[in-house]
Amino acid sequence: MAVNNGDGILLTIEAKSGTSDILYVPQDQVERCKMIMNMFSIYPERHIILAFKFMNKKRFRRKKQTVYESRKLVEYYKVADVVDSMKVLPIIKCTYEGKTSAIFGGKSMPIDLPDYSMPFQKPVRADDIREKILKIELE
Repeated sequence: MAVNNGDGILLTIEAKSGTSDILYVPQDQVERCKMIMNMFSIYPERHIILAFKFMNKKRFRRKKQTVYESRKLVEYYKVADVVDSMKVLPIIKCTYEGKTSAIFGGKSMPIDLPDYSMPFQKPVRADDIREKILKIELE
């Protein structure tokens, strides 16, 4: 959890990292983020952020051995506020390319979660985030 009391912003953050091409956020962790976000309603701006870090070495198995291959380290910060309106929460999947999906009962469907710029990245306007979230909710 991160807060900016001056601007009234609360972020509930779930972070995943790994050496594979796909990372997952389980339902119970999505639910915990949702619960924390709703617990602190005093903050006028609240977001669920899913952070994914794909390490600069990809791990895979070849002939019963673990092998590592170099690749670019990439990070994604996704706004997952759309789950707040869901009665059944999905497992969230993110690929190395930054594509996200929601998994319900073993079935995967694309879900376009907008990017979030963390304070240590280039600045992002709150209005841009709200606009992206509204677009997703209207779909």
